[in-house]
Amino acid sequence: MNTLLIKNFDIQKAFEKVVEKLYGWGEDIILKTPNFLLAILVFIIFWYVGKYLSKFIKNVVLQKVAQESIKSILARASFIITVVIGFFTALAILDLDKVLTSVLAGAGVVGLAIGLALQGTLHNTFSGFILSFLPNIQIGNWIVSNGHEGKVIDINLRSVTIMEADNNIVVIPNSKIIDAPFKNFSTTERTKVTISCGVGYESDLEVVKKVTIEAITALYKQEQNEEIDFFYTAFGDSSINYVIRFWVDATGKKEILEAESTGIMAIKAAYNSHNINIPFPIRTLDFGKNKFQSETITVQSF
Repeated sequence: MNTLLIKNFDIQKAFEKVVEKLYGWGEDIILKTPNFLLAILVFIIFWYVGKYLSKFIKNVVLQKVAQESIKSILARASFIITVVIGFFTALAILDLDKVLTSVLAGAGVVGLAIGLALQGTLHNTFSGFILSFLPNIQIGNWIVSNGHEGKVIDINLRSVTIMEADNNIVVIPNSKIIDAPFKNFSTTERTKVTISCGVGYESDLEVVKKVTIEAITALYKQEQNEEIDFFYTAFGDSSINYVIRFWVDATGKKEILEAESTGIMAIKAAYNSHNINIPFPIRTLDFGKNKFQSETITVQSF
């Protein structure tokens, strides 16, 4: 009987503790309800602020950025940062300092681990940000980089994609573009084209120079502060060699090749009309100038 009374007493005592605990929780909830509602309100405000801020950044701040993918990434990043700030502000309103500290510590450890694991990827990402704001390379430019040449068709946070002249696609990591030299044919509207050729040794070099320059001038007008350069460069095996350089409108390799081809045809036509010879490598045996003598060899037998 006494044992039963003790058990009933223990149950009743435990029940009273549970009720007391629940009462305390209820009281805390009632007391913290205003803070809880305020925290929710603050978080919602930050959510909408981030939403409109991302649109403002994408449509106004980044209006001159050509890459749509870069605009989207930056706008999304601004939205996430704003929401995270709102989340931490809401935790501070609820007096959850310990939770806030734990979240920040955990975020630091996770961020360090992710940074070490994705070091190469992050390098490409930051390089992508740099490339997106540099005027040195844009979509549609014709570039040469890392042994590849082609038209830029896409720039994102990981790589630059170019289409080569044979219609093949080459994807180059952004870090490779940033860390290595690259040549951009499209940054200027005027380009200097060089043609190399040679004429026979019997040619009048002054006439050759005059005819060649006139042939190019008839095709390509040189603008102010531009001129055609003509230089004899070497006595070759079969010809006297020269280079001629002139300015043309070109923003890609195709236009340069077309200018070279047109210039070569014009020079050849001018040489034909003036009887100027463009020799090719030959081997001449001139027995008239080199006297060969034969000798009689007497063989004695013993």
